[in-house]
Order: sequence, then structure tokens, then C-alpha cells
Amino acid sequence: MLKQKQEGVSRKVVGLEMIDRGIPRQGYEVVDEQGNLIGHICSGTQGPSVQKAIGTALVNSAFSKINTEIFVKIRDKALKAVVVKMPFYKA
Repeated sequence: MLKQKQEGVSRKVVGLEMIDRGIPRQGYEVVDEQGNLIGHICSGTQGPSVQKAIGTALVNSAFSKINTEIFVKIRDKALKAVVVKMPFYKA
């Protein structure tokens, strides 16, 4: 753990919001604009309180900044999503 604290981690869990129509599901691949694998979906669903498809993903640290465009592979199509701050719902 000390090594991770000093050097940083290679992957991070991020919140994501789908831009294109589709629902991210556990195990789906997350790719960059060129189609390179950068992570996987941990969980996802249609968020009734936010009226959007949302999820969490474990991605390479380089893609973990808020407002970073990423793509979720759903049925062999790369659908656009964006990294968002969690929690998704604000009272």
C-alpha cells in the first residue's frame, strides 16, 4: 500500500453517464476513441432519480478525470459516455 501511495495507482473506479442511448452492464468493455481497451464496467443501470443511464467503471488512471469522453462497447458498438462526479444524485 505504501508503494501505491508513493507511485499512484494504475486504475481507478469512476462514475459514468451515457451520452448515446444504451445501458452499461457489468462486464462490458470500456474503450478509448481509437477502440483500445481501457477498462470494464463494474455496475450500471437506468437511474430513475437522474433520468439517465449511469454506471461505474474500473478504468486506466489516464481516463479518470471528470468530463473525459470514454466509450462503452454494447453489442459490438462503441457508445459515447462521459466520466462524472459521484454521487450521481444530489438532494
